[in-house]
Amino acid sequence: MNRFSQSSRARERFLEAILQSAIEYAIIAVDLDGLVTTWNEGARRILGWDETEIIGQPVSVIFTEEDREVGVPQREMTAALTEGHGDDERWHVRKDGSLFWASGQMMALRSDDGELEGFLKILRDRTEQRENEERQRVLMHELSHRIKNTLAVVQAITNQSFRSASSMEEAEKSISARINAYANAHDILLQRNWLSATMDAVVGATSINLGVEPSRVKANGPAVDLAPQAALAFSLVLHELVTNATKYGALSVDTGSVEIEWSVRRNAGDDRFGLLWQERGGPAVEPPRKKGFGSRLVYSSLSAFGDVSLDYAATGLTIRLDASLEKLQAQKYPGSPK
Repeated sequence: MNRFSQSSRARERFLEAILQSAIEYAIIAVDLDGLVTTWNEGARRILGWDETEIIGQPVSVIFTEEDREVGVPQREMTAALTEGHGDDERWHVRKDGSLFWASGQMMALRSDDGELEGFLKILRDRTEQRENEERQRVLMHELSHRIKNTLAVVQAITNQSFRSASSMEEAEKSISARINAYANAHDILLQRNWLSATMDAVVGATSINLGVEPSRVKANGPAVDLAPQAALAFSLVLHELVTNATKYGALSVDTGSVEIEWSVRRNAGDDRFGLLWQERGGPAVEPPRKKGFGSRLVYSSLSAFGDVSLDYAATGLTIRLDASLEKLQAQKYPGSPK
């Protein structure tokens, strides 16, 4: 064996070692008929076929049926010839039929004298990266949606607080208190990754944030999860009710108290959520001559979820809500105070 032959074989072994060690990449050579001639270890790991199974088979088997029907494999070869490479950013098929997102290129293989001998396809599994990018896109979209909703609520609170306030000082205090209640509701939701908040947590936070003695607000009800929009709406509603009760209602005197009760009534295909707000022991109640922002917020926010009734009985304000539990727990709901 001459020195040239030894050198040539050593070079072939060296290239073969590189080919088989590139396990993160599928490296596939095909002839002019599109049949597989080389299949490295990376291709086996990524695509599932053993070398003995795939050699001599059309490389098109790794493409989806839809891509085969529109001639994607042939287009990649044409691009490799005319443009130097054919880019590959699409779904591919494994031996078991599962799909993965591939990123790579196809290039022409030529002999030393420039004659076309086939094509070399190199690709990498980028499924995880694509899924991460998709999750990031969804999260950014959701974040944008939440920010817009939050700004809309803050704008409504600000505009309506100015309209109903008798002075700038009163407007400033109202706006600050309402936005603080809204922010506290966000904090509750963040504790559960913005998936839900319990009714009990929303009620408890309202009393604590407004400095009401726990003994004067009696809350009772089963464990109920509220979707973010419902939790935010209830937080604002309870803030308005407790604030109003502290200024004018049952909590404005030492003998008064508030009862908040909620329940779930199971109905076939339409479980119902019931909420009762009952003030007792306060000053005699008179129906308001006109509805302020607080009254409108309470009614519009609750009525977005179900039927609301307000009773301005002399013995104390009573509010009842009969709502669809499914609507309260829906992850997307377009409600916001007007």
